[in-house]
Amino acid sequence: MFEKEIAFIKELYKKEQIALHEPCFGEEEKTLLNECIESGFVSSVGKFVGEFEEQIKKFSNAKYAIATNSGTSALHIALLANKIDEKCEVITQALSFVATANAIAYTGAKPIFLDVSLKTLSLSARAVSEFLAKNAFVKNGKCFNKHTKKHIKALVLMHTFGLSGEIVELKKICEKYHLIFIEDAAEALGSFFQNKALGTFGKCGIYSFNGNKIITGGCGGVVLTDDEKIAKRARHLSTTAKIPHAYHYKHDTLGFNYRLCNVNAALLVAQMKKLNAFLIDKRNTAKLYKEFFKESEFCEFVNENEGEKSNFWLCALKFKKPSLRKEFIKVCLANQIFVRPVWKSLAGLKMYQNCQKDTLKNTKILEKTLLNLPSSVRA
Repeated sequence: MFEKEIAFIKELYKKEQIALHEPCFGEEEKTLLNECIESGFVSSVGKFVGEFEEQIKKFSNAKYAIATNSGTSALHIALLANKIDEKCEVITQALSFVATANAIAYTGAKPIFLDVSLKTLSLSARAVSEFLAKNAFVKNGKCFNKHTKKHIKALVLMHTFGLSGEIVELKKICEKYHLIFIEDAAEALGSFFQNKALGTFGKCGIYSFNGNKIITGGCGGVVLTDDEKIAKRARHLSTTAKIPHAYHYKHDTLGFNYRLCNVNAALLVAQMKKLNAFLIDKRNTAKLYKEFFKESEFCEFVNENEGEKSNFWLCALKFKKPSLRKEFIKVCLANQIFVRPVWKSLAGLKMYQNCQKDTLKNTKILEKTLLNLPSSVRA
């Protein structure tokens, strides 16, 4: 069983051992890394950090970019910059990497876990609309939870696997209920909806540059925003809230040591120059997967939807039965092909079991049937 599928993936990558998603480095990364080391500026001060921020601004067309040491810290800072705290609740999706919920929890706010769309794999606008109609009310331009009486202040959409979430519908809901719209675009660098970069539709958006992302500095993240006030606050909070001075150390609030290091930025500067080529390569891989699996009796390829251009960070399959996915994983691993089932529902994790949630009908289906295929750059 699955002999054809195994043969196809092996031919696609032409390797004995096939990773889920590995970085692609070359001589330019080594050159800039050596330049960084020789400069002596290897921490949060150095030319590559600023250069990388400029590259990201140009690529995304965002007005401001604040580089951080991870996507998680970027989301944490984005939430703090929008004054999310323990008096707040934040709506997000149950199907996501744990960092989405953790960043919310770091602020003291409580996440509300709602269902995803089977079409986009991301937060369902219908689920959000139904939850708010039943459980919330607006007073003096603020949205409150009928049961907890807390301020539902923001909504965090995570663009799953680089596929676009229901941006238009969710933005309308946020406007109606006075919610701050924030994008967790950790997986979506290079993805576009209606020719606009994911991560630039909300008050803030974030990217991640972890080792498994399209480009990487080994670590890294960035906060994107068009709001100057938010940008200044995000930068201040991410640099230990230190007031600029030639030699004195003075800090005016609780800050965080989240600034991206120059060493990691040097790698990212080199990687950014290859991003467009990586995106072309990954879309070609997705096209080949889509063609191969279009007649499959076991599963269907998860494709982009109308109006979007996905980075296809991780290609995915939806299996018709959980048992088929289980067998496919077993066969792949036996052949040194590393695939990955989607995350477990965040609402089921021990630390989040007491958070509010809806039925999570689609989430429960996907966590049993969704699988990621090897998706590394092949060039």
